[in-house]
Amino acid sequence: MFSLKNRVAVITGASSGLGKQMTYAFAEQGADLVLIARRIEKLEEIKKELEKKKVKVLTIKCDVTNTKDIEKAVKEAEKEYGKVDILINCAGSSKDKGVLNMLDEEWDFTIATDLTSVFKMTRAFANIMKKNHYGRIINIASMYGLVGNTEIPTIAYHSSKGGVVNFTRAAAAELAIDGITVNAICPGYFYTELTKEVLDTKEFQEFAKVHVPMRRYGENGELNAGAIFLASDEASYVTGVILPIDGGYTCV
Repeated sequence: MFSLKNRVAVITGASSGLGKQMTYAFAEQGADLVLIARRIEKLEEIKKELEKKKVKVLTIKCDVTNTKDIEKAVKEAEKEYGKVDILINCAGSSKDKGVLNMLDEEWDFTIATDLTSVFKMTRAFANIMKKNHYGRIINIASMYGLVGNTEIPTIAYHSSKGGVVNFTRAAAAELAIDGITVNAICPGYFYTELTKEVLDTKEFQEFAKVHVPMRRYGENGELNAGAIFLASDEASYVTGVILPIDGGYTCV
């Protein structure tokens, strides 16, 4: 079960963090890969490692907020593989401020990067999937898309990830007729380039021990099983699901 052999998976934000983790996980399951990020040199490093394991990899430099970049990426992916089966919308960033102090440009940046990009990527690649009446779209939201928090003022991030959650439901309803499932994963606290500085502070570690029932951060690879399941043929009747992988943060 859960083999992805002969499936083509597009992963955004693949140069680091959770996107990079998923890249290796999907390679282990046999998927051919399209790796998308702005830092092409990082993608090339990953490609060299994976090609040693006989994995097919196409790397594409792409700003996921830029419609022309995305259209170019779609053409390259379809030309290389002839199809796309799986899309992992993992790219994201944010500028953290509270509602009273956030500037317009900080809000706009976060919404564009974390929400509008998911719409643009889904629109582009779902049109490819529709041709074969098959697709798996997995959006990486956040547990902060489901709840607020008392530790970090980050209103735009909460808003964008909440938007991803309901975008997922709406897209799932629309695309089901085309054989495309759309689901979301809501990670809890995981180390990435964006979170390391905060997660390493003593104050935040104490906060996590109180508010995360498992009393720890997520570890490398603990998102992979959820993503692989949702991307699999076996998950053919699973769509519109919002899956927290957060150590229990949102259950209390």
